[in-house]
Formats: sequence, C-alpha cells, structure tokens
Amino acid sequence: MRLFLKTKDFYVSGEQFELHRDEDLDMLVTKPEPQNLAPYYESENYISHTDSKTSFTDKLYQLVKAKNLKNKVQIIEDQIDKQKNLLDLGAGTGDFLITAKKSGFKVIGVEPNNKARTRAGEKGMHLLSSMEDVSGKKFQAITLWHVLEHLPNLEEQVKALVNLLEEDGVLIIAVPNFKSFDAKYYKSHWAAFDVPRHLWHFSKTSIKKLFAPHKLEVVKIKPMWFDAFYVSLLSEKYKGNKMYLISAFFVGLWSNLTAIFTKEQSSLIYILKKKK
Repeated sequence: MRLFLKTKDFYVSGEQFELHRDEDLDMLVTKPEPQNLAPYYESENYISHTDSKTSFTDKLYQLVKAKNLKNKVQIIEDQIDKQKNLLDLGAGTGDFLITAKKSGFKVIGVEPNNKARTRAGEKGMHLLSSMEDVSGKKFQAITLWHVLEHLPNLEEQVKALVNLLEEDGVLIIAVPNFKSFDAKYYKSHWAAFDVPRHLWHFSKTSIKKLFAPHKLEVVKIKPMWFDAFYVSLLSEKYKGNKMYLISAFFVGLWSNLTAIFTKEQSSLIYILKKKK
C-alpha cells in the first residue's frame, strides 16, 4: 500500500494519521490503527452517541436525521417481501430502530458505546453491546448506517455479517465515498475521513470486491444528498473558515451537481443481496 495523504483527528485528539491506498480493493486504510479506539469516541459532542442539540451543526444534523429515518425504513421495505426481522449494527441512540419498530419490524440493535445504549434505553429501546449476542440468528434485513468504516478486523466483520443474513435477505450499508467531489476538494480537511474512528474509506469498487467472495452482490446504489452539505460544513469549520456556512453550501451544492454525472456522491447507500 502507498501513502495517499496525511490528515489528523480534528474532532478529539488532534493526533496525526496517514491514509494508505489499497490498490487491489480500491480503498483507503487509516494508519496507524490505535489499539484502543474507545478514547477517540469520548466526547460530549460525538453526536451519534449523545443526541446533542447544542450547536447549529448539531441542530441541523438532528433535523435531517429525523427526516431521513422514514426514508431508511422505506428502502428496506422496498427490498423484502416477507417477515420483517431487522438487525441494526451501530444503532447509536436507537432512533432508527424505534422508527422501524413503529413500521412493523421486529428489531434488534447492537451498539458498543455504553453512553449511546443508555440514551436508547431512556427512549425504551434496549440495545445489545456486541455482535456475539446475536450469533446463530438469521435476519431478513441487516443495516449499517455509517458503521462499516468504524469496524476493526474488516474481513472478519464481513464474514460475520454474511453469516447473520438469511438466504433471501438484504444487507444495507451506508458509507462515505472518498471519490466524491467534496473529498477531493477538502483533501486532508475532509470531515468524512474522521480518523482514527474511520478505519476504512470505501469506493464503489471496494464494496463490491469485499462482498463478492461471499456471493453477495450490489443490486442498487442510492445517494445520500444531504451528506455533501453536512460534511462540507464540518470541513470548513476544520479549516477555520469563519464564513463556513456560505462556503459549505456552495461546495456541497457543487458536489451534488457534479455527482449527477459522475454518480460519486459524498455518501452512498449500497443494497446487497446473495447471488442466485
């Protein structure tokens, strides 16, 4: 693997990291990988674990999150036609599962962060702490909303996911896309690199190649249009731009406009099913 670029943890530690390119899989790998990742999530501002609504950025995130929940459920319903048993990995504070449950799904969620599990429990959604707690079970739908990039031991995690999926089930994965315009524009300041919490940085090719040996194929790819704006907003703040709102809007807009032609949006949702 060769060095792609150098960046740092803008969010918690300020530590320097490198991204190396795996040419075979067409993906980037964060180096070095910390032996203990838990401290890098210990922040009152880590929004997916706290439901924070203190800053303008937090409020914007929560507003769009609320609008996206039903859309995520609809994506699953469009893909399955029998019993609705759903596993969500990296369930955060449980809002997606709560929405899915209201739509008739039988739900199980896994979230390793204790703070996030506690917050979900306060909403009435009990979450498990480890994938080991669901081993041996099978699910019609498995979702990872911006989670796969966080998981260590990637190949082992992929095998575990496949083993949990029913033969006619659907696996839905949302991840940032390092080939988007906003990624190329911001380079080391691109917020979706989010090192070292993001260990892997995917392209369309890498997702296809990772799951192909397990006879899972990508049947559809859907864009996440808002991510270009949100990621650009964070990236501008990392750059120290006091006019970050205006700059982020135009970069996010241009990223989405170019993606109409390139199909390389800031984040992508991959829908995978087993080959017949």
